[in-house]
Amino acid sequence: MSPDSLTWPLGSHTKGKHSVLRSYLGAWLPIMTRWNRRVLFIDAFAGPGEYAGGEAGSPVIALDAFLEHTFQKHITNDIIYVFIEKERKRYEHLKTLLQPYVNKLPDNCKVRVLNSTFDERLTEVLDRIDAQNTQLDPAFVMIDPFGWSDTPMETIRRILRNDKAEVYISFMARDINRFKDNPEQKDHFNALFGCSNWQQGTHIENSSERYRFFFNLYKRQLKRNGAKYVLHFELYEGNQLVYAIFFGTKGLKGCDEMKKAIWKIAPFGDCKFYGSQIDQPVLGPSVADFTALEKGLHNKFDGRGWTRIENVVDFVMSDETDFHSGQLKIKVLKPMEARNEIEVKLGTRKRVGTFPDGTELRFLASRNAQ
Repeated sequence: MSPDSLTWPLGSHTKGKHSVLRSYLGAWLPIMTRWNRRVLFIDAFAGPGEYAGGEAGSPVIALDAFLEHTFQKHITNDIIYVFIEKERKRYEHLKTLLQPYVNKLPDNCKVRVLNSTFDERLTEVLDRIDAQNTQLDPAFVMIDPFGWSDTPMETIRRILRNDKAEVYISFMARDINRFKDNPEQKDHFNALFGCSNWQQGTHIENSSERYRFFFNLYKRQLKRNGAKYVLHFELYEGNQLVYAIFFGTKGLKGCDEMKKAIWKIAPFGDCKFYGSQIDQPVLGPSVADFTALEKGLHNKFDGRGWTRIENVVDFVMSDETDFHSGQLKIKVLKPMEARNEIEVKLGTRKRVGTFPDGTELRFLASRNAQ
């Protein structure tokens, strides 16, 4: 893509990223608007709003997620959509493109299209919030840059410092790997990671291990800078890594809902998602092998005695596994009980094969844990 082009072709890998976004917003909107007076959706690199073939960009997808939501009429609290685009002609195109959508939105939904950079605009907003000693409204911040020079960890830290802020970040792994030895990019990479430790990865000869080093470092930095849970999944085109997605949140529910959104997206064309856990299979609704989750449960709970089901659910909802809570009871625990790999404490449930709140269970030694 030319830096000066207004639009560009939609890559097949981008479809997956947008599908996850749409799926997650379907869950995020009713949850966040129910409990908060006002919420923000911030698209930090909004682009022109469409691709060369007329396909919808992320701003249109975000607005459609609200307009087409079955819960839409019940959403009465305020939603503010903020779309930031630094290139003037793309910004102008986006404003024009979104006007018909703006006309259809109810009074509690506002759209702001800003001609600025992510770092400049968010710094300005966060400075004002700090001066007023207040908090950023609950926000989902999509950070989908073309490169790496405009997404400093310091700005992400200031976003995540707020209690109900989440970030959805495209990490351009191939480009970072390509320019890792360029001395002119040193300061940009220092800002991206929020430290200089990334330089240790430049000496790793094996490319897979090098990528793993960069991913693990970025995940640790997101946690050190305010995220309680960080999901990391990778999108491949054929056998080639295209980019990684990082999702940072303080909420266990948000972590679980994002995993559900990822699992809904089947491999498409030549593209597929991978989780970040060891030996994790390709993610998608057709995956039927839950051996990795069974092993994770054994590793976590073997030897701990009786454990309440709520603790097991929280583990699966967290970033310690690529699986989500909807896969736990029927697809994993019920078969494990049938194989005598778990024992349920008498009197803590009424019916075999079910695991309601209050159920106590313990995990027995299994070959899957080896």
